[in-house]
Amino acid sequence: MPHVVTQSCCSDASCVYACPVNCIHPTPGEPDFLTAEMLHIDPAACVDCGACVSACPVDAIVPQKKLTEPQVQYLQINADYYKEPREGRAKIGGTATRPALAKFSAAPEVRRDRGPLRVAIVGSGPAAMYAADELLTQPGVTVNVFDRLPVPYGLVRAGVAPDHQKTKQVSRLYDTISGQPGFEYFLNVEIGEHLTHDELLAHHHAVIYAVGASTDRALGIPGEDLPGADSATNFVAWYNGHPDHAGDRFDLSHERAVVIGNGNVAFDVARILTTDPELLARTDIAPYALEGLRRSRIEEVVVVARRGVAQSAFTVPEFAGLIDHPGVDVVVRPDEVCLDVASEALAARGDLDHATVQKLRLLARLPEPVPGNRRVGLRYLLTPTEILGGDRVTGVRFDRNAFAVGDGGTVRVEPTGDVETLEAGLVLTSIGYRGVPIAGVPFDDARGVMPNDHGRVLGAPGGTPMPGIYATGWIKRGPSGFIGTNKSCAQDTVRCLVDDFNAGRLSAPGAGDADLHRLVRRRRPEVIDRAGWRAIDRAEVRRGAARGGVREKITDEAELVAIARAAARDSVPETGMRGALRRRGILVSS
Repeated sequence: MPHVVTQSCCSDASCVYACPVNCIHPTPGEPDFLTAEMLHIDPAACVDCGACVSACPVDAIVPQKKLTEPQVQYLQINADYYKEPREGRAKIGGTATRPALAKFSAAPEVRRDRGPLRVAIVGSGPAAMYAADELLTQPGVTVNVFDRLPVPYGLVRAGVAPDHQKTKQVSRLYDTISGQPGFEYFLNVEIGEHLTHDELLAHHHAVIYAVGASTDRALGIPGEDLPGADSATNFVAWYNGHPDHAGDRFDLSHERAVVIGNGNVAFDVARILTTDPELLARTDIAPYALEGLRRSRIEEVVVVARRGVAQSAFTVPEFAGLIDHPGVDVVVRPDEVCLDVASEALAARGDLDHATVQKLRLLARLPEPVPGNRRVGLRYLLTPTEILGGDRVTGVRFDRNAFAVGDGGTVRVEPTGDVETLEAGLVLTSIGYRGVPIAGVPFDDARGVMPNDHGRVLGAPGGTPMPGIYATGWIKRGPSGFIGTNKSCAQDTVRCLVDDFNAGRLSAPGAGDADLHRLVRRRRPEVIDRAGWRAIDRAEVRRGAARGGVREKITDEAELVAIARAAARDSVPETGMRGALRRRGILVSS
C-alpha cells in the first residue's frame, strides 16, 4: 500500500533523503527539481515504511488507506508522474527506472584554524532559515538573523493562506533551527535604516541577504491607482495580519471581484474571498479580516489570464484544492479551454509536461455548478487595458486575444479588436514580483535581483564577487520555486560562503558580539531577540486558543515590543557573556 504526496507539499526534499528505496522524485539532483510543483511517490516502488511521513515538515504525506475524499485524486497524480519518461530516466515495462539519488553536496567543514565563523542573515523567511540551518551544522558558527519586522518567518507567516495550516507547519522546523546554539534574532531592525550594510559586515565575516522579492509588478494601465484597485500581495498581507497592512481597507460590498493573473497567489485570494468565513475562524486569519469577510457581499471572483490554458501559472495541487473546496464552484468557458498550436503539437507527440497534462485533466473534469454556491470563474485570453471608475473601481476593460504564430514558430497572443468589460468593485493584480535594492549592495535592476554567481554577490551583472556578500532565495534567483526550493538554494550559497572562509577570502570582523548588541540597542531600542519572539509566539497561540483558533496574530508593534520586554524582565538571570550584556541593559530579552 503506497504512501501519497498531497496538496501541502513544500518540496524541501527531506522525504527524498529519508526514503530507503529512492522512490520519491524529482530529487535535488534531477533536472526538473527546481521547477517541480510537488514531489511524487512511485506507487510501484514504495515499500510503505513510513520514513517519509516522519521527515515531511508539513504533514503532506499520507498512507493510501488514510486518504480523505479530497486527497484521493493525489494517488493518481503521483502515479501518473511515473508513466511519463523524463530526462535521465528510461521507460521499462511502464515503470520509470531512476538514477541513484544525487544528494545536494553539503558545504565543506569550516576550518577551525580560521577561528569562529560569524554570519549575518538579512531576512527571516524560508531562505534565511534554511541558510541558518546549513551554517549551524558546523561547530563554532554564530548566526545573527535580522528582519525589519518584529516577527519572523516571512511569507510562511504572512503569505501562506490561513486555510493552509499544514503548509504553515514548516514553521515548526524553523522554531527548531532558531533554537540551536549560536543562533540569535535581531527582529524589528531594518538594514539601511537602523544599521548600514557596512556596519553589518564590520561585525561579521559575511552577510547573506534573504530579503525576497517584496514589490509587485504594475500593470501600467489607466485606473490602477483608483480606490478598490490593489495588489493581491497586499490583500494577502492584510488577511494574514502583516503589521504593515493591518490598517488597510478593502471594499467587499460588490458581488464580483476580479483578480488579474492566475498563479497560486491569485487562487489563494479567490479561495479566501469565496470561503465560508466560519471555516476560517478556526485558522490564524487576522480577526479584523475575518470580520470583514463575514460582512462581504462577494459571490463571484473572476481570475483572468492574458494567455491560454497551457500557460496557466497555478500549480496542480493549488488547482486540485480549489476544485474540492466546500461551497465553491470553479467554472470555465468551454471556448477558452483551447491550446495554442505549439501546445497542440506537443500534446499530439505526448510531450506536454506532467503539470500541464494534469491541469488539463482537472479542467476537463470540473463538476457542474451547485445552486447557491459561490463561484470562481477562470477566464483566458484577456488583456486588461483600463480599470474603470470615477471615485472608485467599477470594473475592468479587456482586449480579447487570439493566438498568433511568429517567426521561428513562436506563439504569442495578440488582440482581436474585440473588447470585453467586467463589472467589479474590487480589482486585485497578481502578475509577478521583483526584488528591492538595499543601500550599499549591488542590484540588477533589469532582473530585480542581486547579481550573483551561485549566491556570491557580484559588483555588477557579469562582474566579480564582492567579498563577504551573499544572496539566497528570491533575491538570488528571482520569484520562482516553492518553500522547500529555498533549501537547496541556501545549500548552494552556504557552500560558496564556507569555501571562501576556508580559503581566507573573508575579512575577520572588526568588532565583537558585545559591540554588535550595544550598537543595535543604541540605534533600535525596540529590537526583539529570540526569547522575545518566543514570548510573542506563546501569547499569540494562547489568544488563538481562547477564540477556538490556531493563533491570533498581534499586529501592533508597540504591543509586540512590550511582550518581548516583559519576557526579559521575567526571565531567569544568565551567566556568561549574555548575562553580562543583559545586566548592562544591552539586550531587550533573553
